[in-house]
Amino acid sequence: MLKNIEGQNIPHVSFPIIENDQWIKRTTENIFNDKTVIVFALPGAFTPTCSSTHLPRYNELAETFFENGVDEIICLSVNDTFVMNAWAENQHAEQISFIPDGNGDFSDAMGMLVDKSAIGFGKRSWRYAMLVKNGVIEKMFIEPEVEGDPFEVSDADTMLSYINPNAAQSQAITVFSKPDCPYCKKAKALLSEKGLKFESIEIGQEASLSTLRAVANADTVPQVFIDGVLIGGSEALAAHFK
Repeated sequence: MLKNIEGQNIPHVSFPIIENDQWIKRTTENIFNDKTVIVFALPGAFTPTCSSTHLPRYNELAETFFENGVDEIICLSVNDTFVMNAWAENQHAEQISFIPDGNGDFSDAMGMLVDKSAIGFGKRSWRYAMLVKNGVIEKMFIEPEVEGDPFEVSDADTMLSYINPNAAQSQAITVFSKPDCPYCKKAKALLSEKGLKFESIEIGQEASLSTLRAVANADTVPQVFIDGVLIGGSEALAAHFK
């Protein structure tokens, strides 16, 4: 039975980490004292849900978390430091601190170490997230104890809603464009003026015209998507913001 330990102090653990090709140690005191910290713990680096959704969304919302008083966002998993460093590089998650709980000491002390030997994982962390202020656990979001790997409450949006229900959540924006297209430059400039981050997919380099037709039913650029909804070209984008 996994226990919610809100109101308790974070356990004392030291984490050996490779940083800039040197061994260092980060202690829980170093991580949590006099700071507001989000921790999201997950079963393993490079695993599907962790790589496709859990980690990317925390990285995407990081700036919003920082604007709302969070000092650091920790991704913790029972993996060694080399695996966690490789995963961090693979995910381009520059806003997240990756903490390897290689021996499971922290997860065990938290009461979150579970046996996943049935799938060859051995002892791993249960999936959960928590908000820690000055070393004290203020809030925990623990996934329900059901079979498999549930992902219902430890997500970044749930955490943000707890910290500030009125916080503006970042939008997922994709721009299909071509390098020398003036209308593409206009659309990107408008997004930048609005302070919005976006993914740019270059037709002919990262995607084909056939791909553009398939996803946007169009063969002209730019084509802008916001949160999965097709907005259209630069004029349609301007009208959208009006």
